[in-house]
Amino acid sequence: MSSDPASADVMDVVRERYAEGAKTQVPALCCPVDYDASLLAVLPEEIIERDYGCGDPSRFVRPGETVLDLGSGGGKICYMASQIVGAAGRVIGVDATADMLALSRQWTGPVGDAIGWHNVDFRHGHIQDLALDLDLLAAWLAKRPVQTVEDLAALETEKERLRREAPLVASESIDVVLSNCVLNLVDNRDKERMFREIWRVLKRGGRCAISDIVSDEDVPAHLQDNPELWSGCISGAMREDRFVQAFADAGLYGVEIVSTMKEPWAVVEGIEFRSMTVVARKGKEGECREHNDAVVYNGPWKEVKDDDGHVLRRGERTAVCRKTFSILTGEPYSAAITPVPPLAQIPADDAGVFDCRRTTRRDPKETKLGVQRADVAPGCSDDACC
Repeated sequence: MSSDPASADVMDVVRERYAEGAKTQVPALCCPVDYDASLLAVLPEEIIERDYGCGDPSRFVRPGETVLDLGSGGGKICYMASQIVGAAGRVIGVDATADMLALSRQWTGPVGDAIGWHNVDFRHGHIQDLALDLDLLAAWLAKRPVQTVEDLAALETEKERLRREAPLVASESIDVVLSNCVLNLVDNRDKERMFREIWRVLKRGGRCAISDIVSDEDVPAHLQDNPELWSGCISGAMREDRFVQAFADAGLYGVEIVSTMKEPWAVVEGIEFRSMTVVARKGKEGECREHNDAVVYNGPWKEVKDDDGHVLRRGERTAVCRKTFSILTGEPYSAAITPVPPLAQIPADDAGVFDCRRTTRRDPKETKLGVQRADVAPGCSDDACC
């Protein structure tokens, strides 16, 4: 982004506009989305009409998962996810607007009764600081109002204690993080922290599915300083390529654009704004160990490069460490990859260090090391045929 918004004025307008949106429908805050009608049937019209989204990240939720919805608003996506995860799953919604929280919380009982289980919990917090529980902080402030500089210092100390001892969302506790047209409302100075928070709360192997409004060009300063455009999901939009890169910069991998609006949702001064949904995963951290693994990239491109710099050439056995082998043979890469595991497994204690800074061809003799296969004459059988 080219500059920061006039934070106090802009963020005040965001809060006021979404507080208004909790009380009455504000059509300008959303764009058309085709949701699964069967998941909407149990929701009250009050929640459906006051939902301000630009995509449907709920379709990336699976049964039994723990789900976190950032900027949960009236609770629509949370209640949809609740039906998908089932009684064994769990759904947490986080929102900073008191009126939106009041709307979502008042329906937990009736909607839970209609669904058949109660597994949705709405929490008060900022999505760029998922460790700080604002309800707990408000309770502390009610007993210790800030009146002096010393009180202010005590407040900061209490914030850190709450983040450490009673986090709003614990680290590595979430299977899938969702968000629907909310990230663009966060102050530009906090966006990097927001993506790091997504990484923090995800379990290893977890993923995020984020729908948001992006721009095709940088948003100029004078538009960023416009509170109405910011609260309308326009001025805070990240440029589309920077939005995608932000997931990788936060340590996520397998970043893929799963949907993009062909036509712009809005055009302001020639800049196009449209909805984009991105899915990314957590879990590429760890040691690189040599187990004689290889992968073959199937194509159709001549070669591709993964997030860690491995160059995979079409049809060539590429040497990879065990960690990378596990990543590239899973989602979202597996359809384009043929795995070539070693015939003889190397015990973890005997595996040496693999240098992931270079890309090398794996000699087939390495994957067959330690195993002498018997000769097989050509011909057809019940199990194989040419």
